[in-house]
Amino acid sequence: MFLLGTLVNGLLIIIGTLIGIRLTRIPEGMKVTVMYAIGLSVMVLGLQMGFKSENFIIVIISLVVGAVIGELLRLEDRLNDLGQWLERKIGSNGKGSISEGFVNATLIFVIGAMAIIGALNSGIRGDHDVLYTKSLIDGFTALILTTTLGIGVIFSTIPVVLYEGLIALFATQIDRFVPQELMDQFIAEMTAAGGIMIFAIGLNLTGIVKIKVANLLPGIVVTGLVVSLVYAYKTFIQ
Repeated sequence: MFLLGTLVNGLLIIIGTLIGIRLTRIPEGMKVTVMYAIGLSVMVLGLQMGFKSENFIIVIISLVVGAVIGELLRLEDRLNDLGQWLERKIGSNGKGSISEGFVNATLIFVIGAMAIIGALNSGIRGDHDVLYTKSLIDGFTALILTTTLGIGVIFSTIPVVLYEGLIALFATQIDRFVPQELMDQFIAEMTAAGGIMIFAIGLNLTGIVKIKVANLLPGIVVTGLVVSLVYAYKTFIQ
């Protein structure tokens, strides 16, 4: 079943959130320190991913063009609007803004190589190990995030399952028309671009600066286009 890893990922996010929402007696100072710890850890993870690039010019172009597209589409505002709509429908539980929890958790769980690589492995090879590993990390992260940001974290399950599920579905056919060399190049540059976005999330979580990370998301698609053009050019001149 090619969606098994995706479903496990969503389930552990829900479980982590439900456990975190019951941890009501954590002192405020501890919550702040824990959030800083998460933010710093996310920043280091982002840096590690960022160094995976084999051609950083591709990453720069992808992020710049992606940022322009994201700003024009107002992706960050639309995500916030969705979170605020959920908050109006459900109400706040006093721990934090549902909008903030939804947006931050969605960006953390969706952006990154593990989501794409794991979903590709699930679809192409029926291998769910990467998504199983990501599920454990996401479940623990959801628990910690929920203690500070509240129940909004649980709604990130929806975009995570849709995102990974669609990639896994597409991957069941991808090996028929995408050369392995091209796929490897895309994963390397996508990992780097996603790492920079994750680093930006860490900056947001620590309160150092406020970056509209969602507006950078089109950079992932642009990365695929640029890598494909570079690969096509190299193939043509050989």
